[in-house]
Amino acid sequence: MSFTKPVNRIAIVGTGVIGASWAALYLARGLDVVATDPAPNAEENLREYVDSAWPALEQLGLSAGATKERLSFTAKLNEALQGVDLVQENGPEKPDFKIKLFSDMDALTPATTILASSSSGIPIGVSQSQCKHPERCVIGHPFNPPHLVPLVEIVGGEKTSAETIERSMAFYASIGKRPIHVKKEVVGHVANRLQAALYREVVYLIDQDVLSVSDADAAVSWGPGLRWGLMGPNLLFHLAGGRGGIHHFMEHLSGPMSTWWKDLGNPEFTPELKRRSPRAFWRKPATSRSTTSPKSATGSCSDCSP
Repeated sequence: MSFTKPVNRIAIVGTGVIGASWAALYLARGLDVVATDPAPNAEENLREYVDSAWPALEQLGLSAGATKERLSFTAKLNEALQGVDLVQENGPEKPDFKIKLFSDMDALTPATTILASSSSGIPIGVSQSQCKHPERCVIGHPFNPPHLVPLVEIVGGEKTSAETIERSMAFYASIGKRPIHVKKEVVGHVANRLQAALYREVVYLIDQDVLSVSDADAAVSWGPGLRWGLMGPNLLFHLAGGRGGIHHFMEHLSGPMSTWWKDLGNPEFTPELKRRSPRAFWRKPATSRSTTSPKSATGSCSDCSP
């Protein structure tokens, strides 16, 4: 694979919420985008999504040559993959489906084309298993919605080349994303595992009647959440150590934190807890943020998993 080969034309395979958001971002960065999806009304839904996302992208700033007119659509996979430099795959989260799809995409594209999957749950090692050129297969997992949230997790499989990782990192960074290299395949990648760890403790505290749902949300959004938007936990604890930095923190504050770790809960999503949680949520007092429409905050439907 040529590391110097530029990415100018992108195929979006699967145009649901994630695929449509990727398409809007790539168009805003002045790239040619060809999309494909066999679902009924897929093209209409895609163009509607791009139209709704465009004002926010205009506010953030469009790249030279950015226009919605650079979007084309075809229902045929082989037509969509002609002459593309990168494929952003967003198909169903089914291992057998991914294996077949990646095998087909591998056969329909030159070996220089990056095959990137948005999958949050299926390792790229599985998807690339039947490819003749597995070295160019990689996870490019976004946080939802990709056109607004910068994070993208780059994960290679056992057969993914270091060159593909490097090229993917460089490409996503060039369009304004914040790529991180996840060096090992782990379930859920990294960001979802972090939010799952926090939510596990939130569920435990609510289940133990330590606090209400609304207070649990407030404890995050009005406290550490304000810091986390600017700095990660390692830098925060480095600052918490004062002049001594992280070394002072480890010497003087790691003991109390270890005590907290030992006391953290490990709840299970039992049928009773699943019944209680929605009722607890909808008892939450109304706030200025609407929870009735998933489009209210982003202009698009976004769920907690990306």
